Formats: sequence, C-alpha cells, structure tokens
Amino acid sequence: VQLQASGGGLVEAGGSLRISCAASVRTFLLYNMAWFRQAPGKEREFVSAVSWSGGRTRYSDSVKGRFTISRDNAKNTVYLQMNSLKPEDTGVYYCAAARILSTNSDVDTNKTAYSYWGQGTLVTVSS
Repeated sequence: VQLQASGGGLVEAGGSLRISCAASVRTFLLYNMAWFRQAPGKEREFVSAVSWSGGRTRYSDSVKGRFTISRDNAKNTVYLQMNSLKPEDTGVYYCAAARILSTNSDVDTNKTAYSYWGQGTLVTVSS
C-alpha cells in the first residue's frame, strides 16, 4: 500500500483547506483510513479516522466540529476538510491505512494500529 498526501499549504487563521490522500492499492475497501499530524517538537497525534465504508468516523476533541473526514472508494482517496483553522493546527499531516479484519473492525485512534503511512503534507496556519 502506497499513500500520497497532497493539498497542504499556508492559510490564515479562520480559513479552510482540504487535504487529500491517494492510495495505490487494489483493495482500498479493505482499509480503514486515518489522518494524524505532527507539530514541530511534538509527538504525532491522532486527528481523524474513517471506516472502510465511510459510515463511521472519529475525531480528536481538538478538531471535532471543525474538520470533516470523508473517502471516495471509487477514487481510492480519503479527504480531510479543515475549517476554522487555528495556528495550533499547524503541522505535517500524515495519512495512514489499517487493514480491517472484518467489516466491524474498530476505527482506531492509536497510531500503532496503522501499518501504512504516507509522506505527509505540511499545513501552516498563520495568526
């Protein structure tokens, strides 16, 4: 599985940005997908995740109500729509994939559950 994140950039506080992650895999439906981020000098933290079908989503408390995760299984792509951005949202955003064991597999928030990672895309929010 290869993951390619894109769409990062510089945006003012209060603005919006959508980042994307394209997966090179034949069976995208067999993977739950997630976004994590890492700010300078900090550990990588969970942002959001979506189930294989798109029917279940999870968000960190810090982004709930501002960010929306979605996926297009026909395009093997997962998106993160980020609204009302804050300077503390600045960081490198990584997409990750976790192979599901069943259709009821949990949508994990722990980075250790994800075996495949993209290279990251930088999001900078200016104050």
